[in-house]
Amino acid sequence: MKTAQLSGSLRANVGKKDAKALRNEGFVPCVLYGQGDQTHFAVKRVPLEKLVFSPDIYQIELDIDGKKAKAIIRELQQHPTKDSVQHVDFLELNETKEVRVKLPVRLTGSSEGVRAGGKLMQVFRHMQCQGFPNVLPEEIKIDITPMRIGHSFRVSNIDIPGVKILDPANAVVVAVKMARGAVKSSDADSEVEEEA
Repeated sequence: MKTAQLSGSLRANVGKKDAKALRNEGFVPCVLYGQGDQTHFAVKRVPLEKLVFSPDIYQIELDIDGKKAKAIIRELQQHPTKDSVQHVDFLELNETKEVRVKLPVRLTGSSEGVRAGGKLMQVFRHMQCQGFPNVLPEEIKIDITPMRIGHSFRVSNIDIPGVKILDPANAVVVAVKMARGAVKSSDADSEVEEEA
């Protein structure tokens, strides 16, 4: 899993009035929990939103007034109209405890079925996974090169050592469906060669 650094400062007061003042100054109120007591702190909005609005999942190394902790974003609240981040809950990681995360699904390769005119349908963009922080990958890669029209790739086909997929085993992750204008693979390959 990718790592990122964030530095924050402890909050002197916890309440709506204090949180509003922090937001006006360009900070986002946050809380860190999971290993003992909760820690209330604030981080600058810009570096935090770069992590929040990224397609990647990060293991974040927090530095809160000198206190170091590794965490992941567990929950966030956004402004209903501006989409700006209003509050973030961080879950502190423990190398000896498994954690649940949503990992992004990345498709690689060029499907034979799509080249033949089929339509690629990706059902899952993220998948619920469970594992120890040090073995969790940054993404789930699926090579769709051998997939032809009518083929599908299910959750049960994914094998990542040390990681358990929590979504239903028979659920389809990605499939190549028949589409209008679909042709046989050999015809599609010759067409591609002609165009090239």
